[in-house]
Amino acid sequence: MTSTTSQQELVRFLEDRFACAQACTECARACALRASLVDPDGTEEQELLRRKGIMCAEVCDATCQVLSEQNLLDEAAIRAQLEWCRSVCVECAHTFDSRPGGEEAAEACRTCARACTDFIGSLA
Repeated sequence: MTSTTSQQELVRFLEDRFACAQACTECARACALRASLVDPDGTEEQELLRRKGIMCAEVCDATCQVLSEQNLLDEAAIRAQLEWCRSVCVECAHTFDSRPGGEEAAEACRTCARACTDFIGSLA
């Protein structure tokens, strides 16, 4: 491997990490907004929607924080965080899909899940 190749790999790694962190930030924002629109004294179904949105926002925020740390955790810890984020985002997207007005948040969740999947691939 040449120094140019390793430099290109590093640049690609940093770009993927940034893209994933950016998608996590956008998902956290969309989920928090969607959760805030739900009546806290609403039905059991509305409460589920609100809880899923809050949980997804918190997981995405935590993932973004992990990805933005200068001294990265070990690869296994990063991979576990990304897997968790991807799983929560997919579940949340399915929850938002079945609710009127949830399309934007569902798409943000799917975008984040794809970004996590892509970044996991770059760790391999």
